[in-house]
Amino acid sequence: MIRPTLVFAFLAVIFFSMNQEIPAQKKPVKPKPTPEVKAVPPDVSFVVSMPKPWTHLLEVEMTVKWDQMPEKADLRMPVWTPGSYLVREYSRHVQNFSAKDSAGADLAWTKSSKNTWQIETKGSKQITVKYWVYSNELTVRTNELNDEHAFWNNSATLFFVKGHLNIPATVKVIPYGNWRVATGLPPIAGEQNTFRAENFDILYDAPFEVSDFKEFKFDVHGKPHRFVISGDGNYDLPKLAADTAKICEAAYAIFGEFDFNDYTFIVNLQGGGGLEHLNSTALQTSRFGFRPDSRYKGFLGLVAHEYFHAWNVKRMRPDVLGPFDYENENYTRLLWVAEGGTEYYSNLLLLRAGLISDREFLRQRAAGIQALQNRPGRFETSLEAASFDAWIKYYRQDENAINNQISYYDKGEIVQMLLDMTIRSASNGTKSLDDVMRYLWTDFYKKGKNFSSADYQKGCEMAAGVSLDDFFSKYVRGVAEIDYNAIAAPFGLELNVKTPNAARAYLGADTAEADGRLNIRSIAAGTPAYDQGLNTGDQIVAIDGNRASAAFLQSYLNEKTPGDKVRLTIFRFDRLRDFDFTLGADTRKQCDLAPVANPTDDQRRLYKQLFNADL
Repeated sequence: MIRPTLVFAFLAVIFFSMNQEIPAQKKPVKPKPTPEVKAVPPDVSFVVSMPKPWTHLLEVEMTVKWDQMPEKADLRMPVWTPGSYLVREYSRHVQNFSAKDSAGADLAWTKSSKNTWQIETKGSKQITVKYWVYSNELTVRTNELNDEHAFWNNSATLFFVKGHLNIPATVKVIPYGNWRVATGLPPIAGEQNTFRAENFDILYDAPFEVSDFKEFKFDVHGKPHRFVISGDGNYDLPKLAADTAKICEAAYAIFGEFDFNDYTFIVNLQGGGGLEHLNSTALQTSRFGFRPDSRYKGFLGLVAHEYFHAWNVKRMRPDVLGPFDYENENYTRLLWVAEGGTEYYSNLLLLRAGLISDREFLRQRAAGIQALQNRPGRFETSLEAASFDAWIKYYRQDENAINNQISYYDKGEIVQMLLDMTIRSASNGTKSLDDVMRYLWTDFYKKGKNFSSADYQKGCEMAAGVSLDDFFSKYVRGVAEIDYNAIAAPFGLELNVKTPNAARAYLGADTAEADGRLNIRSIAAGTPAYDQGLNTGDQIVAIDGNRASAAFLQSYLNEKTPGDKVRLTIFRFDRLRDFDFTLGADTRKQCDLAPVANPTDDQRRLYKQLFNADL
């Protein structure tokens, strides 16, 4: 029971509370937002000059204007160039580096990594760095400057601002003497020898040739093309241009369009090889490498290869191949498509252009098959593995490469041909590898996407109309022996494999003679030399007491038979040694890809469709 006095007190408290004013609650004050600072990219320009070409030093000036210049600006140089999958450490050629602010005062700098120069900007909104690049190595992926010409790759020459590859840049060239400038970059109107790149991927993809070069222009489907050649040789420029135009027409016929405004073929008459770019290519061949006809066709094959790259690789891009990381390896398992596929098409283009015959095409592919079949490494490395390991193996071949590696170019070309045949036969001739190329063009490049290994297999299966997992598992991801005849049979072709020299005595070592010395260059697994302990690097001095030369060794062995014993005298590590050696049989294979005796109508039809010739 509650006492009355407590109830009265409780009611009084309630009455008092009800008559009190309740203060209005204040709304919380929101802090004013901090104005968002819009990121402004740097403005970058270069000047490249060559005042003393005999020193091999390209002189580079780089200017960076930047309202948001950091206290420490990092300038970096690529360590590799796209299309050549090896870290080449281009920064090792940089010397005489200096940096200044907008007033011309010196700025301190330090080397913070192998390819990074860090500038103390001291608040300056503009920095200018100058440096020299030693350039005395003519390959399609490096630089050369001498009293005849300048050739350089921008990835081996020009820095980029850390984190800013997707910005424009300009390059002004100051040539030596009367030299002229050739590059695939578009010129800036009204500014002499000055060119602009929309971003650094484009900048690094446009080499320069500066010399008193010869030039020949021609059009293909309304697009200007030109050859730029430095130096004299046994070339015929009008004929070269006319034959190249046929190659260009054949490539155009596959895709039905060019996605460039112009195209430049830069040719240097030294060395060998080529490197692809978006609207240009750098080619190298011997000064007198345009005759006889066989050598000329070899050069046309190089032209066709690099030109087809304007579609395959430069625009239809395998997974990681663009945009690029220029400071690290860019791993892909698709170089067998990028390079092997392009090599296959280079020969198809020559065939379709009427520059080689179907029988020439078959002889060349048979030679490639023969080289592969005589290579023990085909059982050790798959096409995908060779593609992935290009960064550590392909450009660093050693004496054991024949035993543990294959080339994604060479085997890739063969497998692409067999893939084309498989698609054609499975679809009864209604589809081909051309359809796969068009699929990559429309469904990937046109949509701004790179393609994966699964995408490529899917495209092939869509064209074939059947699963090709067995083919890819065995010949792309695996190391199974290729069943050539099962694939070639629908085309009325068969691969004939012989061992024509099995009755002849065989040493089993690949030798090379130089300066009067006969040295072992490589030894294939399973040969007598491999099994009996000869080594690469051994110098063969004598056989059975007779002084050895390449010619004598071969003639001497021709008089022997497998099982005969000889005494080899060699120098190994400068010590003279004798080997009692049992000669083996020469079981190297010889391959011929030839028509069957009585082809059927279907075989004739498929052959005609592929080779544009009668069987």
